[in-house]
Amino acid sequence: MKHVNITLERDKHVVEAVVRRFGPISRARIHELTDIRGGTTSLLVRGLIEEGRLVECGRSNNALGRKQILLKLNEEYRYVAGIDFDDEDVVAGVMDLRPSLRAVVKKPTRLAAGRDALIRQLIASVRAVLAKASLTPESLLGIGIADPGLVDSRRGVTIMSSMIDFWREVPLREIFEKEFGVPALVETRTRAKAVAERQLGAGEMSENMIYVDYGSGIGAGIILDGKLLYGHKYSAGEFGHTHLSTDGVVCKCGSFGCLEAVAGARAMEMKIRRVISEGGYSRALEMAGGDLSRINGWTVLEAAVAGDKASSNIVAEIGSYLGLGLANLVNLFNPSVVLLDHRLALAGDSVLHHIVQVMRRQALTYATDDVAVRFATLGSEAGVLGIGLLILNRHYEIPALKPPRFLIEPEVARA
Repeated sequence: MKHVNITLERDKHVVEAVVRRFGPISRARIHELTDIRGGTTSLLVRGLIEEGRLVECGRSNNALGRKQILLKLNEEYRYVAGIDFDDEDVVAGVMDLRPSLRAVVKKPTRLAAGRDALIRQLIASVRAVLAKASLTPESLLGIGIADPGLVDSRRGVTIMSSMIDFWREVPLREIFEKEFGVPALVETRTRAKAVAERQLGAGEMSENMIYVDYGSGIGAGIILDGKLLYGHKYSAGEFGHTHLSTDGVVCKCGSFGCLEAVAGARAMEMKIRRVISEGGYSRALEMAGGDLSRINGWTVLEAAVAGDKASSNIVAEIGSYLGLGLANLVNLFNPSVVLLDHRLALAGDSVLHHIVQVMRRQALTYATDDVAVRFATLGSEAGVLGIGLLILNRHYEIPALKPPRFLIEPEVARA
């Protein structure tokens, strides 16, 4: 939590946070919600307007009494840059303070040249999206990086990634702060997407929600009582590395039978290629222009919804594994909402129905009675929006007053 030394400074943050949450809002209503004295409220508002943080935006439409001037955030006071990437794509965006995307740049991830080349691509993507939005780094509150690996967000370091073998011990926060001269935040892309879907998408501000991020890897963004779950070493939510099978499938993490290894997008790709290479027919090959190497997991999902038998069988098997995994999550965390990656919707509602059937059959009835399971809605920009929201949530956090030094440094009192 942020700390400040004087009450007036704290109250300034309180006013700005209230306007962000409830605006457009009048000075009188700010006073009612915060219990800050009316004169102090007016003083703080005046200062925030002079700084360009707040703007007046018309008058209230109350039927009786004087029409009051309303206030809202100046959404163009500053901007936030976000970048989201995995082993397939790099997506960079610039957002205003709403947040609303002002510009987006998307490129295939370049993995062939290793770690340093990928870092350069990430930096170049941020510069490209800033140029597209006609902005400079000085206009930013911060830069957020939504990383596909296991992230220590406190230190801003990527620990490892099962999707990108060379992506280990990467000090992204230090690299980006040095490069752009603004604060940087590093978070797992799964948690970033969970925040975006909760605040802007299908999560509808649920206090207890799980978002399942599906691709080559599988992650779970877990929100309990309105807060992201991190765990002791920031590794909570590694859903893809839960053990689900004893059939000997090797996972990139070094274990066997992980959910990611038996049910991830790469697993679908390998299964359909094996079917075709052994002489089986699949419409997926036609959809890939007859090139076996171009078939991926998303091709299988699309072929399944088009009625391809081989693809449908593979998707059904994957759905059963995911349903078992969800049953475990529901039993452990008792969410009210479970959101599945929007890309799974490529296979249609039938895959959702199958996953839910398996989940309800395997999980406690009490836990699944009223849990809602649906597809996420924000699409490929969810990670960028989510990392932007995390920066804004931290920026607008209401600070606590800093305790006296003798309370946090006892030796001072003994000196």
